[in-house]
Amino acid sequence: MRTQPVNDVALFVAAAPGRIRGAVDTSATARGLFATDASNYRHVPAVVVTPLDVDDLVAVIALCREHDLAVTLRGGGTSIAGNAIGSGVVIDTSRHLHRILAIDPVARTATVDPGVVLDRINEAAAGLGLTVGPDPSTHARCTIGGMIANNACGAHSMSSGRTDDCVRSLDVLLYDGTRFRVSRGDPAGAGAGAAVVARVHALATEHAQLLRTAFPQFPRRVSGYALDALLPERGFDLVRALVGTEGTLVTVLEATIDLVPLPAAKALVVAGFVDDLAAADAVPALLELHPAAVEGIDRELVDAFIRAQTNAVAPPELPPGQGWLLVETVGPDADQARIRADEIIGALTESAGHLGAVVHTEPAAQRAMWAIREKGAGLATRLPDGSEAWPGWEDAAVPPANLGAYLRDFRALQERTGIRGVTYGHFGDGCIHTRLAFDLSSTEGVRNFRSFIEEAADIVVRHGGSLSGEHGDGQARSELLGKMYPPEVIALFAEFKAIFDPLGRMNPGIVVHPRPIDTDLRVGPRSRSDDRKVRPLSAGNVSEGRRRSRPAGLAFAYEADHGDFERAVRRCVGVGACRNERGGVMCPSYRVTHDEVHSTRGRAHLLHEMIEGDVITDGWRSTEVRDALDLCLGCKGCKSDCPVGVDVAAYKSEFLHQHYRNRLRPASHYSMGNLPLFACLASHAPRFTNALLDRPVIAAAARKLGGIHPRRSIPRFADETFTRWFGKRTFRSGTDGPNVVLWPDTFTNHFTPSVGQAAVAVLESVGVNVTLPEKPVCCGLTWISTGQLSMARRVLLRTLTTMSGFVGDDSFVVGLEPSCVSALRSDLPELLPDHPVAAWLSTHVLTFAEALERFAPSDWGPHIEGSALVQTHCHQHATLGTAADQALMRRVGIDASTLDAGCCGMAGNFGFERSHYDTSIAVGELGVLPAVRAADADTAILADGFSCRIQIEQATDRRAVHLAELIAASLAPGSVRRH
Repeated sequence: MRTQPVNDVALFVAAAPGRIRGAVDTSATARGLFATDASNYRHVPAVVVTPLDVDDLVAVIALCREHDLAVTLRGGGTSIAGNAIGSGVVIDTSRHLHRILAIDPVARTATVDPGVVLDRINEAAAGLGLTVGPDPSTHARCTIGGMIANNACGAHSMSSGRTDDCVRSLDVLLYDGTRFRVSRGDPAGAGAGAAVVARVHALATEHAQLLRTAFPQFPRRVSGYALDALLPERGFDLVRALVGTEGTLVTVLEATIDLVPLPAAKALVVAGFVDDLAAADAVPALLELHPAAVEGIDRELVDAFIRAQTNAVAPPELPPGQGWLLVETVGPDADQARIRADEIIGALTESAGHLGAVVHTEPAAQRAMWAIREKGAGLATRLPDGSEAWPGWEDAAVPPANLGAYLRDFRALQERTGIRGVTYGHFGDGCIHTRLAFDLSSTEGVRNFRSFIEEAADIVVRHGGSLSGEHGDGQARSELLGKMYPPEVIALFAEFKAIFDPLGRMNPGIVVHPRPIDTDLRVGPRSRSDDRKVRPLSAGNVSEGRRRSRPAGLAFAYEADHGDFERAVRRCVGVGACRNERGGVMCPSYRVTHDEVHSTRGRAHLLHEMIEGDVITDGWRSTEVRDALDLCLGCKGCKSDCPVGVDVAAYKSEFLHQHYRNRLRPASHYSMGNLPLFACLASHAPRFTNALLDRPVIAAAARKLGGIHPRRSIPRFADETFTRWFGKRTFRSGTDGPNVVLWPDTFTNHFTPSVGQAAVAVLESVGVNVTLPEKPVCCGLTWISTGQLSMARRVLLRTLTTMSGFVGDDSFVVGLEPSCVSALRSDLPELLPDHPVAAWLSTHVLTFAEALERFAPSDWGPHIEGSALVQTHCHQHATLGTAADQALMRRVGIDASTLDAGCCGMAGNFGFERSHYDTSIAVGELGVLPAVRAADADTAILADGFSCRIQIEQATDRRAVHLAELIAASLAPGSVRRH
């Protein structure tokens, strides 16, 4: 396989201006971002290009041809088989090529660019009662071009078909510049493509008998090229033959796809079995009833889902079992969907190992069940003991009638080799997904990996199956195609490719002339080194070993990753959930910029490249990583929204700590990182301080020195701190109720003491005795968020000394600021993992709502008339959860509508910083700020986070309040309990 000479690349880049309008990027950042996808493999591209439109894409291919450079087309980058990475020119179609050109409700078609995300098409078609049939679990970020490349399927392919069933026509471009359209039902071909079509027709005619006999016939056969679609009895379907070719033949410039009607009503049967083997055995009988979908999950996947839930929300009702089938039925109305569900349950009663079933008819419950299945690719990457699980054999498919037998043979292989994994998938189509705990870090482990994959391939072929059921072959399976097809078919694949791509420049090494499955592993055998500028020993085959830098002297413990920063970063396996542009908290800056570098995945990949050391060569001093992390708001949304629990906020803090060690920092790190110290100083003369800051010249100078944007107003200091107010109180409740320590965080104490006063009133109204620490305490949040972790540790050590007198199993601390509670609960034990008081405090700190849930008697509950719009602080969403808050609001009668709009954009110091103001406002405008402006005047705006309240106050004409303030205002005089 030809590598890319440096001079070819240099000439390509030099010729690009004036020819290519989109970005042509050879930077370490771009090359590192696109070196991996969601597979086990790593290929560093020479150039990354993001064309602006289809004409620009055509120009890119032309320039590649002129300089003889290989091309790899990339959509959402969610390929699990290594289909979307290459060492030549990688073309990102997702950034700009995402137009929906037309939707025809009569013909039921959509014509689109290749880079449009599936969910965007479905949103546009939903108003017409239509949708795209194939629905892979990555529907929120996979592109239609990627679906065409891999012949994507999804949970409903048994009723709605695969991608090759729905593609009606393609506008394609060959590497040699030939451009033509292929349409279903037009086998003759015309125009520029006539000669190509004629050669394909001749190939199919010559080898018709081989095509009739050598290709397994069942719904999920995806591996190899679908040459049997070219048979005359199948209408010489060149469209179907091109779908699933993984970018090895043509560049798709435009696609017209069929749409199907949305089902009027659905019911979801969840059936429990003694194990997933029994569930597989039950599938053939169910298929006779023609359900819309039959999916399988196992106990480990369900448990992983529960462990990942920040809000401790249990999944919908599950019947007993260790394996389950999710069987969806549809009908013209809810009654008919339910009748068909009951028929499914009736059929299940005859199945051995069946333990019971429940039916979910509510859409919310159905979505919650499907979420377990859709998050499988991420959830399954970490086993319960923390072991890493990998793809590589995650996509095999067999005829559904053989599913139980196949799974038993596969399970026997696992038991014999000791390789554990999580099993789930499209049981109704016989397609099984599994993540397996391969050891890819040692030479022996890689040998075992190859041996296992080869034996697994033999098993699936023995059961009449396909190596791939929907993900494509990629590097993960192309080498194994010889086990599935006879040599004559393998040779025919090469002939077919040569018709379209005789030079072999389109995604080389995939399907034809494949790369070995055990080379180019992104995690492979290597020698460790403390040299942070090491180069790889072998750029082409990491199984021979490559040197990586191992970060030492870490500030955080990374206990869930055995103290290994590299292992923590490897939590990102590339599934791309962070590229979801609708709803959720994760990656607010990506939702603004749509740039891969600002996604959780992009940042994690660059950190991984920093450790690799061959593309990003200066370790912790890397400006590429620093700049990629710059727009990370530290919202921690990825810690909960990412199915693997990637915590880029923590990684950013670690990086900043290391990057600026013994170096001058940005001004905002000093001004806002040291906010607790400045606030303490200001508290001695708050009115004088406010008066100074009211002077425009002084305020402007303070903002400039502090790195604060000119349009940001500096919050005013309270005339009297909360702690001073509390110390002056002449009345204390003095009940025989429980004692709690109210945490006087910097924001409550110095800026909004009314929140603390309200909390005291409410807590005392339920009979709680409130006390405060005798000395100042701090969670270290501002130092953590700015990466000043040594200072954060010193502050926390002083705080723990103060808090040591409160340690006890029945002692609790109540925090009012969600970000501070989050820091105490999640960051504190990571910074001081061996400190006994830290361990106690992290497990005994409660939010305001959690405290009332624990201590309020059953007869307590003031009634509040009215509605509220609730903005949940990102850190609360990510690490604390909102179940207690929701329950409390229901208890006191608040008609609450909680926003699903993500981050407000302030994110502590981020929104104040000079270079971040525009992004901060843009993030807020994604949902939170418009929702606040649209709220009725008599609707309360609830935001427990200080930064959320500041953003709302400064960007709208509304004022937000803390939940404690809203409840306290409803307390009748004398409602404080006295015993």
